[in-house]
Amino acid sequence: MNIKDLNKIEFWAVSFIYGCAVLMLISNGSSAYTEVPKQFKDAGIEFNYLSNYFIPELFRYSILYFSFLLLNFCCLPPLYRKTNIGSNTAILLATYLIAGLVISITQTYTKTYLLSQYPDIDDAYNQIFFKGYTYSAWLVLLICIYVALKKLLIYFTENKEGSIQDRMKLEIVFGLAFWFVGTLLWLAAGVDFDVIVCWTLVIMTCIFIIIYSIYYLIPSVGSQIKPSRTYYGKVTIITFLLAIPVGLTGVLLVGRGEFFMIVNLFNIAAQLTVSAPLAWYIYKNRNETEQEIFTLKKELGKSDASLGFLKSQINPHFLFNALNTLYGTALQENAERTGEGIQKLGDMMRFMLQENMQDKIALSRDIDYLNNYIGLQKLRTSISVDIVISTQIEEDFNSLQIAPMLLIPFVENAFKHGISLQSPSHIKVTLQTRGSMLYFDVNNSIHLKADGDPEKLQSGIGLPNVKQRLELLYPKKHELIIRESAKEFFVHLTLNLA
Repeated sequence: MNIKDLNKIEFWAVSFIYGCAVLMLISNGSSAYTEVPKQFKDAGIEFNYLSNYFIPELFRYSILYFSFLLLNFCCLPPLYRKTNIGSNTAILLATYLIAGLVISITQTYTKTYLLSQYPDIDDAYNQIFFKGYTYSAWLVLLICIYVALKKLLIYFTENKEGSIQDRMKLEIVFGLAFWFVGTLLWLAAGVDFDVIVCWTLVIMTCIFIIIYSIYYLIPSVGSQIKPSRTYYGKVTIITFLLAIPVGLTGVLLVGRGEFFMIVNLFNIAAQLTVSAPLAWYIYKNRNETEQEIFTLKKELGKSDASLGFLKSQINPHFLFNALNTLYGTALQENAERTGEGIQKLGDMMRFMLQENMQDKIALSRDIDYLNNYIGLQKLRTSISVDIVISTQIEEDFNSLQIAPMLLIPFVENAFKHGISLQSPSHIKVTLQTRGSMLYFDVNNSIHLKADGDPEKLQSGIGLPNVKQRLELLYPKKHELIIRESAKEFFVHLTLNLA
């Protein structure tokens, strides 16, 4: 969703709420508000529906509506971008002053009965106007925070990396945005401070319960026999433990002891009937979706990794017959090195055609392919005494299995960038296993290829591809370290094959 679409939704949503509020004012004209409210009766002050309720409330709702539109769409976005700071700050201040004046004047009509509670009329007006401007300050502050939360939400949505931390931040911002929207609605309704405190404490606790459940509590009970029962039991315990700090915080903010029970009645009910089921639903649906995405990515990764080898399946019998003919001809002509190279190439092609398409193969077979590739490269570079190629590869692998073609890209990369027939070069390949752990190291010199070199644009299946395959096939079961200096390239791979 782009910012223009979001602005349209916000505009029509707040306009709908404003319209509903005006309709409620009109409908109240034929109901209880035509009668004299109790506060006016007790104060002995005459009540008029139009002047003491409808017109003042219409002005109050209107100033809230237009203040939100002005700040949300015109003033605050450029102010957060640090453009036209002076003029937008002036608009912000003017909005606060005008809103405070309008709200204060409307309260002198809707709360005229308060005038009789003060000994001096000036003192009464001062108190009413002070509360009006305090109300206006809270209004402006909440709109500012709402716009800031909206910008954070858009930022996380557009720049999310998919990590758990980014997702958690995004959901916390969603929760805070929900709280601010609710608080704005409560303020527009003119509720008491007690209601806003109760709403704030309950929603903040809901955010904590939902985030904690999704990312920590539910995954920890997933291995239980009855995970849902264990989960709801733990949520209930946490809810009752949180009731103490939530209730005490409410008492401190409101200043009444009975508020402890009031806020916890709403809090406990909200956590057990809303937060706990919602967190369970979100986790289960997200987990199913992520499993489907992971499976699709895994299959796609396997297909991408094998794509480069599919072409070699064209006329395989012809290729093998041709290689066998060349091998026989090389032996007849006493070209042992050529015959050895053809034999190794044939073994590599047979591996690619027969075993590369499997999900997992014996580690020994993958090492055979690796040794054939290195042997073939040694034949090519044996004419230069300045090229040193050393290998330390174990032969006993205890029936371990591995996804095919995971190791060869690192060796391909080493020969592509590490060998020069004109300069001293070296490549060292080390592979060993301990139990189910495989340790693989490749160290090579670096030589930039000339522009005319045909290998300059050749990269095998590439390091980015093998990194993706490792993430898909061995998540949290591998460690890949790649370091590069001006003259050397080093790769260390630790892989758990269990």
